[in-house]
Amino acid sequence: MGFFQELKEDLSQAVNELVPDEAETAASAVEEAEAPVSEEDIFAAAEASMGIEHTPDLEDMIAASEEMDRAMDDLKSEIDSTPERVITPPEPQAEPEIEPEYVSDEVATITKMMTVNGDLNSRGSLDVIGAVNGNIKVKGKLNVTGSIVGNSEAAEIYAQDATIAGDVTSTGSVKVGSNTVIRGNIYATSAVIAGAVKGDIDVHGPVILDATAIVMGDIKSKAVQINNGAAIEGRCSQCYADVSPSNFFKD
Repeated sequence: MGFFQELKEDLSQAVNELVPDEAETAASAVEEAEAPVSEEDIFAAAEASMGIEHTPDLEDMIAASEEMDRAMDDLKSEIDSTPERVITPPEPQAEPEIEPEYVSDEVATITKMMTVNGDLNSRGSLDVIGAVNGNIKVKGKLNVTGSIVGNSEAAEIYAQDATIAGDVTSTGSVKVGSNTVIRGNIYATSAVIAGAVKGDIDVHGPVILDATAIVMGDIKSKAVQINNGAAIEGRCSQCYADVSPSNFFKD
């Protein structure tokens, strides 16, 4: 009996300890239930339970709009008071100078017993004593005492006892010696002809026809000198002269 009596007392004591806490909790719940609840709180709780966001009232919206207007006015005033910034475009950079193409002092030689089939290009000068079947383009001088079948281009061209079938173009002068036959056009800044040319001669400077010259083609130049004995079959026009006869007699 002593054991059961002690167990009963322990249970009673535990119940007494738990009862006051439960009583306090119940009292708090009653107080909260008795506290007055406003209609705004009720509507806010209902909207929250249904997932509806609370909509601000008209006064809040007016206040927010006035606050936004004030912020915009402040920003506009700040912009108006800020001095304009002048943007200066960058200065154009000078274009790099183009260096002239390098011209070598070297002189290549096509010997008398040599025949070249193909085009030739050189930054120097070239002496053609043999034969070339192809176009020639050199930066320096071209001396021809052999034969060329193709166009020739150089800074200066001199042909003596030569045979050329093709156009002859020079940025400087062209000299056609005696016993030279050219079947092609000649383009240069000046020309001296003592051989035979079957083609047009277009020279922006003076043209001199020696006594042994034979030309079958038109001549365009700034000035022309025809020595006694030269034979010309074609038109001769000083279209590059300072004075134009067609403009003088245009009336």
